[in-house]
Amino acid sequence: MKTIGVLTSGGDAPGMNAAVRAVVRTAVSLGMSVKGIRRGYNGLIEGDIIDLDLRSVSDIIHRGGTVLYTARSPKFKTEEGVSEAIENCKKYGIEGIVVIGGDGSFRGARDLSLRGIPCVGIPGTIDNDISSTDYTIGFDTAMNTAMEMVDKIRDTAQSHDRCSVVEVMGRRAGYIALQSGIAVGATAILVPEIETKIEDVITKIKETQKTGKQHFIIVVAEGVGGVEDIAKQIEEATGIESRATILGHVQRGGRPTVRDRVMATQMGYAAVELLKDGIGNKVICYKNGKITNLDIYEALNMKKEFDYEMYNVAHTTSI
Repeated sequence: MKTIGVLTSGGDAPGMNAAVRAVVRTAVSLGMSVKGIRRGYNGLIEGDIIDLDLRSVSDIIHRGGTVLYTARSPKFKTEEGVSEAIENCKKYGIEGIVVIGGDGSFRGARDLSLRGIPCVGIPGTIDNDISSTDYTIGFDTAMNTAMEMVDKIRDTAQSHDRCSVVEVMGRRAGYIALQSGIAVGATAILVPEIETKIEDVITKIKETQKTGKQHFIIVVAEGVGGVEDIAKQIEEATGIESRATILGHVQRGGRPTVRDRVMATQMGYAAVELLKDGIGNKVICYKNGKITNLDIYEALNMKKEFDYEMYNVAHTTSI
């Protein structure tokens, strides 16, 4: 290939810029030109495409968000949208594309690959909920942000003998809640994968009170929700002043951690290595400690198992 494109799609994740940088620099080292497609598949449909070179990706490895911007594209789900995107690929000489995003972005990559534009996906989402990979770009940074925020909240909870109920991101997956909950020593962790009765949380708080503990942290995944109601029920049942906090989009931003920068760089390099040989319809994955790849169709049909062993560790050590 002489020219490839790179885009970021769906929700932004810390480390996306490091992946873009790796894609550009790997491609240039192989004698290829790179087009930056801005605002995801919308940019491909509308022709919002720029040239990228070695210097245009300097000093972005440490930045959160995405310099290519991102958006969701309902039009790309239509035949008309895909056709317009392919026409712009031809217009700009784009022979293959690296797509950085989640499962929805990979479906778009599959559609383009089937229509003759080889695409390679890189998993970029803070939720770590892509089934084909053990790790997604942005997850480590999001967990560390959540941990830092809850640590600050705990200072106040301890000072006032309060219970703080904290909602972290994860609409369909509890991975951020589970690991950040362990890291902050949460008394209880509520995730969408496991049904938990509020009565069980209250019982645990009461049992822990008997050991002398007077302040509590409850971490709740976004997909469970209802933190205001949970806090109210805890206060009514225990008499402990309880406050709810929703961390929200603060978890999406910030400088990526070492792990996210390194993982993004490795994945970006691997994606270009595939396109170099004309190989598309692939997703870059991190499995069993190694960077590998899978067919997109296979990747999209995989089911990710929740780490029940880690959840048991969290439950046992939170007494």
